[in-house]
Amino acid sequence: MENCYYCNKDEKSFLIENELAAGFYDESPSSLGHFLVITKRHVPDFFELTPEEHSAVSELLVQAKKLVDREFQPAAYNIGANCGTAAGQSVRHAHFHLIPRYEGDVQNPKGGIRNILPKQP
Repeated sequence: MENCYYCNKDEKSFLIENELAAGFYDESPSSLGHFLVITKRHVPDFFELTPEEHSAVSELLVQAKKLVDREFQPAAYNIGANCGTAAGQSVRHAHFHLIPRYEGDVQNPKGGIRNILPKQP
């Protein structure tokens, strides 16, 4: 797609790739080693992927973890996909965050991403 940030991404920045997906370090990382995996086909989000694309993305997330483990030795990970504007998706091209977590990076990590929304009654 002509105006899509990820469709126009320089392939030289891809650190890992397969036929259907590619990966690179996030330019605005949430933590040290924050990695992105994108689909090569322009598609809005996770729910529009083909089964083959789901598999390709999963394969690269596993490869990305190995790369980040070697480079940064995090204690844990969050994996995320924002699907839609209300969920925080700013680029309407399917992309997946591999966010390394480190001991002590937040006071209490219990509940993971649940802590980003207020508690529901």
